[in-house]
Amino acid sequence: MRLTLAMALVLAPLFFGLGIVLPLMRFETLYFFDTSPSLLEVVATLWNGGDPALAIVVGLVSVLFPVVKLVAISAEAVGLTRGSGLAMRVLPHLSRWSLMDVVLVALVIVAAKTGGIAQAFSQLGLWFYAGSALLAALAHGLAGRLRHLPRP
Repeated sequence: MRLTLAMALVLAPLFFGLGIVLPLMRFETLYFFDTSPSLLEVVATLWNGGDPALAIVVGLVSVLFPVVKLVAISAEAVGLTRGSGLAMRVLPHLSRWSLMDVVLVALVIVAAKTGGIAQAFSQLGLWFYAGSALLAALAHGLAGRLRHLPRP
């Protein structure tokens, strides 16, 4: 169980980093034009395109919250926090947002396909991002279980 936790704590941030810089999806319109934005490019495009409020919301929920969550899970796993620490109070609230971005991206892909706007295809970044969320959930669960076991 400790090895699984250690692997999840290493792979979740790695997958998160890859998930925000690799393309999330590819949109093809009219068979001539295609775009493959990453999550960071989406936030930058929203910011530069005149939607700073939406860019801030997407940046907070998609980038900042997962980073804080990964740090809190790591602090919990290595024993830096005890039962009533700040990380322990923040983690349940951050956990509620775990897969929201993945669902939103999936909805955008479905909307683009069904609305005739473009052909949309998921890319590697989406899978790494989803993998990071799942590994973080696994690490959080394992860290909670290990907290109740006696230390060697």
